[in-house]
Amino acid sequence: MKSNTSSQMLKGILQGVMLIILEKKPDYGYGISKQINQYGLSDIPKGTIYPLLTTMEKRGLIEGKMKPSLAGPDRKYYFTTVAGIQAKKDFINEWHFLEGAVNQLIDEGENNENKRND
Repeated sequence: MKSNTSSQMLKGILQGVMLIILEKKPDYGYGISKQINQYGLSDIPKGTIYPLLTTMEKRGLIEGKMKPSLAGPDRKYYFTTVAGIQAKKDFINEWHFLEGAVNQLIDEGENNENKRND
């Protein structure tokens, strides 16, 4: 990411991003972090992901299960729950609504700026 502002904006949507990732495939904290990085969201501090996983688990959106690891100690894998799948759907709907509203504002702003420059 390019700036602190972008990082602050992302923290507000990180739960939705993590639910989307976990619905595709259960994963453990570091694995989730690596997946987030693959989408170019590399400025998310690792210290943000773990507390959010704990909060999401307490809210019943995900469930953690310990599983053996070939590369060391057991790892806690997170799975989406029925409530988590619904929260993911709600997030996507809200995202599309917000995206449409913001894009409309941007387009109108650009059109007004172009008219002033003519």
